[in-house]
Amino acid sequence: MIPGVTKSNTGIEEISWNILGQTYVPKQKSENSMAWHATLPKGTFVPPHIHPTQDEFIYVLEGRFDVLLNGVETYAEPGDLIRLPKGIPHGIYNKTDQTIKCLFWVAPTRKLFDLFWALHNLGPDANPADVVAVSAKHEVDFLPPEEE
Repeated sequence: MIPGVTKSNTGIEEISWNILGQTYVPKQKSENSMAWHATLPKGTFVPPHIHPTQDEFIYVLEGRFDVLLNGVETYAEPGDLIRLPKGIPHGIYNKTDQTIKCLFWVAPTRKLFDLFWALHNLGPDANPADVVAVSAKHEVDFLPPEEE
């Protein structure tokens, strides 16, 4: 990891990813962890998935997350920390009319940095099967949709 300060409106190496309509700005990356600022517009979400090799955390700065954690629905608001242990299925949703801003981090980094590059600019109309396949190659396993 390179020591220093990542300024508030920039990412490391000036990176800003467009991940399926959400903006992810990496703030720190090392072998042991990675952190990024995320902006999730209203109506966006990350469907239920599992990180088999990483613990994930989300610190909510603005807005309200609806969270599905191991089959249980809950929510998080500004100042709350969402803890998502490896191997536990989870999904996050912005069901409000507000934009959510938050700080994510994972430990260890594993293949997530490369996954974000692979998903960057696919757009909100990306083929879900392609997103699932690319994600699985990078150690993020999406769960099949629940049957109605």
